[in-house]
Amino acid sequence: MVREVSESCVESLLTEIVSSYCDGFYANKPELAARRIEAIGFQVGHQLSERYTMDRPRFSDHLEAIKFICKDFWSELFKKQIDNLKTNHRGTFVLQDNKFRWLARMSMDPSLETSGSIQDPAAMAENKEAQAIGMHLYFPCGIIRGALSNLGIPCAVSADISNLPACSFVIRIKA
Repeated sequence: MVREVSESCVESLLTEIVSSYCDGFYANKPELAARRIEAIGFQVGHQLSERYTMDRPRFSDHLEAIKFICKDFWSELFKKQIDNLKTNHRGTFVLQDNKFRWLARMSMDPSLETSGSIQDPAAMAENKEAQAIGMHLYFPCGIIRGALSNLGIPCAVSADISNLPACSFVIRIKA
């Protein structure tokens, strides 16, 4: 039996997680809130990866695992594949989603929009809109990192937004 959760429920849950950690638990500590949101995503990604790879043989290399994330894993989560995958063949991969569902209902003042990396919450503090969007991206970054960790690939994941709802996830494999 296939078990699914309504997309709107997941979006509402993510919004509440971000709100609770950023405005409640860690209102004055955005770095700690970001770390906790990413940790929740890590657990989710780890468990989903376990479920989706149960009947598969182990992946032989990093590229094969990343392709699994782009095709099968992303399709299970978002009902579509990643739009573009780029690599430098030295442990860095960029996954581009041109219509990332969890950012589809968000907007940003075009005069404030930058092509910045959602890596450092303290650096985004002056721009509340960018900070809110960035906090929402820690969860999917954690999901990707958790899924790859379960596949035996330690990595760091960050997100870049250029124009909403497009989003790029940068994966750096740890040596």
